[in-house]
Amino acid sequence: MKRMFKFLLPCLLCLSFVCSGSVFAADTIVIKGSTTVLPVAQASAEMYMKSHPGVNISISGGGSGNGIKALIDGTADIGNASRFIKGKEVKLAGEKGVYPVPHRVAMDAIIPIVHNDNPVKNLTIEQLSLIYQGKIKNWKEVGGNDLKIVVVSRDTSSGTYEVWEKLVLHKAKVSPRAQLQASNGAVVQVISKNKYAIGYIGLGYLNKSVKRVDVNGVEASMANALSGKYPVSRPLFMFTEGWPKGIVSDYINFVLSKDGQAIVKKEGYVPLY
Repeated sequence: MKRMFKFLLPCLLCLSFVCSGSVFAADTIVIKGSTTVLPVAQASAEMYMKSHPGVNISISGGGSGNGIKALIDGTADIGNASRFIKGKEVKLAGEKGVYPVPHRVAMDAIIPIVHNDNPVKNLTIEQLSLIYQGKIKNWKEVGGNDLKIVVVSRDTSSGTYEVWEKLVLHKAKVSPRAQLQASNGAVVQVISKNKYAIGYIGLGYLNKSVKRVDVNGVEASMANALSGKYPVSRPLFMFTEGWPKGIVSDYINFVLSKDGQAIVKKEGYVPLY
């Protein structure tokens, strides 16, 4: 009997460790990815954890590409993205036995911004494209002051950059002189201090430190983004590995609920309904 107990004890301890580990994992959600979706994820996570005190939600940015990569690699339960998943990402996921499922959580508008002293109020898609390609180099060419334009762009891992590249640049290359920034917040900070500069950000990051520029004469408002009238609009996503279960499913359902969509609106983005 003593020998049997000595044999069973390590097994029981191992079983106890595995079970306790699975309980811990079930109470933790790891979210990575888009800095555009980040404010919605953070605010909704804070409210969710208040009503679910046993749940811990860890959130970090890094860009849409990194969020989807983390989901495929198994280092995140949710990958935030401000663009849809690419074909090559779907292929990589399939090779690893991962099946990303998109959950649209909000709508957004990508807004050109300039320094508050800049008199330019409107730019066409063509003008923005030529500015970002480095072919329009002075503000006086688009109705502004005689100042050299400093182009500020997101880096290539950003979903915001990829949507801008598609809808504004139409796949043309950004000027090699462009200053690349890793987040929406960084773009706002640079533009607020440089009266020569132009950048672009998600609607939720707009504040009084910078000036919004209309596109094709259309204001980047919630109504215009939701209707599609504003020409640089896009959906925001949370991706999961397969159809979500447990607290991951519960959290996403919360984001999509009336209270969750109220958070979307409060953070400056466009609720789905």
